[in-house]
Amino acid sequence: MQMVEVVPFPARIQVYPSLSPCPPGYWNSNGRPRIRTRLLVRMETFSAVASSPSSYSTSRYFDQTVGGQSALKSLDKIHNTTKKRVFFLDVNPLCYAGSTPSLHSFGHWVSLFFNQVSLNDPVIAVFDGERGSEHRRNLLPSYKAHRWKFLRKSSKGHVGRSHRIISDVLSKCNVPVIRIEGHEADDVVATLVDQVLQKGHKAVIASPDKDFKQLLSEDVQIVMPLVELKRWSFYTLKHYMSQYNCDPCSDLSLRCILGDEVDGVPGIQHVVPGFGRKTAVKLLKKHGSLENLLNTAAVRTVGKQYAQDALIKYGDFLRRNYEVLALRKDVNVQIQDEWLKERDRKNDSTILSGFFKMLEETKKLGYHNRHTISNG
Repeated sequence: MQMVEVVPFPARIQVYPSLSPCPPGYWNSNGRPRIRTRLLVRMETFSAVASSPSSYSTSRYFDQTVGGQSALKSLDKIHNTTKKRVFFLDVNPLCYAGSTPSLHSFGHWVSLFFNQVSLNDPVIAVFDGERGSEHRRNLLPSYKAHRWKFLRKSSKGHVGRSHRIISDVLSKCNVPVIRIEGHEADDVVATLVDQVLQKGHKAVIASPDKDFKQLLSEDVQIVMPLVELKRWSFYTLKHYMSQYNCDPCSDLSLRCILGDEVDGVPGIQHVVPGFGRKTAVKLLKKHGSLENLLNTAAVRTVGKQYAQDALIKYGDFLRRNYEVLALRKDVNVQIQDEWLKERDRKNDSTILSGFFKMLEETKKLGYHNRHTISNG
């Protein structure tokens, strides 16, 4: 059975993702992408105090933002076109300060997001569905294993009680809330982003999750909560290429080879220690995708002997990583026209002030009850 917070949909058969390569002719003879991108210029910073669901050390790769708008020319303005921005809010990571469940963290980050990033642009909030990670965990039991153990202990106490409160706050702020049973929020967002692009809009994903980097393009951006800068900050195609010296088209293939320690996905270096990032980037620049690389390695030599042997011996290992890490775009959810309308934000201040007041009263009540018991 499938559940959607806004609109119910029937179940559908799941389709496994294919290992699609970059477009033909994408790479030149030097192993660099042919497609040129204009650079977005760094913008004026702003600072706001907030707690964070996680921390990052890559702030130098981020645009500084004011209200989510560039202080100088952006790609759209250069080309004299203006596309509507549709924001997707990945809710679950915002409900934690580090590894600690925190409604206060959610309130701070959402308040900053509404006031300084999304403004009047439409926002669609997405939660992880029940048993959302089950399919991937069946393929790889270590997938998000530590997170799963933590959630099993805390979900009944925190997420179970808090989901209704968070959904109520978002709904009152005119944000549709989507939660589909059997699917992670990442897959739901990837599906809806694809539909938004087909309508000719731009998509901005508000999340600290690096998995979304595989979706980056000139029309898809990420905005992340950065604890060390105490603000939201945009991460674009330009930043990715500057940070990794390759295109997001290869991001998924690169992560399949190197693994993802946070999500419990082992990389090939665990079985072939000499096969590191440098080797992986070099091979992917030449062959474009993991599937192309594996297919080529099956018929001829693609690199040094240790790399050649590793690709032959651990091909299935890498393909399994791909199936685990690839975001799915076939979730049975359909974007609604009303979700794409300009968001009415006139009640944001009242709703969020009431939310913080409720948190403070709950905190005082908890302190009073503990004090009474200790003196009883």
